[in-house]
Amino acid sequence: MIGDNVDKYRGYPRTIGECGGKNYHFIHPSANLEEAALGTIRSSFEYSGQKCSACSRLYVPENLWPKFKQLLLGHYEQLKIGSPLDSDTFSSAVIDHTAFNKISGYLQYASSCPDIEVVAGGHRDDSVGYFIQPTILITNNPTDKLMKDDIFGPVLCTYLYRENEIEKTLDLVDSTTDYALTGSIFAQDEEFIKYATDRLIDTTGNFYVNVQSTGSVVGQQPFGGARLSGTNDKAGGPQYTLRFTSPLSIKTQIKPIPSWKQAHMID
Repeated sequence: MIGDNVDKYRGYPRTIGECGGKNYHFIHPSANLEEAALGTIRSSFEYSGQKCSACSRLYVPENLWPKFKQLLLGHYEQLKIGSPLDSDTFSSAVIDHTAFNKISGYLQYASSCPDIEVVAGGHRDDSVGYFIQPTILITNNPTDKLMKDDIFGPVLCTYLYRENEIEKTLDLVDSTTDYALTGSIFAQDEEFIKYATDRLIDTTGNFYVNVQSTGSVVGQQPFGGARLSGTNDKAGGPQYTLRFTSPLSIKTQIKPIPSWKQAHMID
């Protein structure tokens, strides 16, 4: 709409945009697995995954998956999904029928795709409210649409990578999706943390180390993403105000220039 009316504006319009995300957790071989499992459950399924920063793609070393899966499911099985009026409810229904149908479509695809294994969840019920059971999937295809699309629901898709293919997997983290909102790495290896922070610099607007991808606190950390996730103006930060201003540079000459000649022409 803005683009269609550019010729009608006196000045080019200022735009601030925040869109969706396909946020990731990358588990390094040196990670504290309990810490990573807790963060992943919290990020993926809190608010039924209806947070723009929610984790929906997960990268885990293949040799660590049995242990990590055990930890993940141990916490998963304690989740109560139900009425928000109950104090022990972790999460509730998705927002409306449109969201329910969209998420259900992805789950139907997952159940019929030979490359995908349903580890937990997958059920849905709209008889009273629009309830989607938190779902954990594994895919053999790291560029499957479940690793690319913003589903905006409680659906976590996992890719198991070989421990000797870390660099290749970091490439996948960077290139698989067009979004770049949030992402987390879990590692105890300080050299890897430094390397990955630089290597993944363009994959997020908010990057986290050993904390879930929903870790920003309103009023404490400026927030925003790039690529298809938005204009990365960092709501909550001082630079955000520049979008509402038009900077003007003024120069006043105190001493008149001595000549029209350029410096190299003056004897």
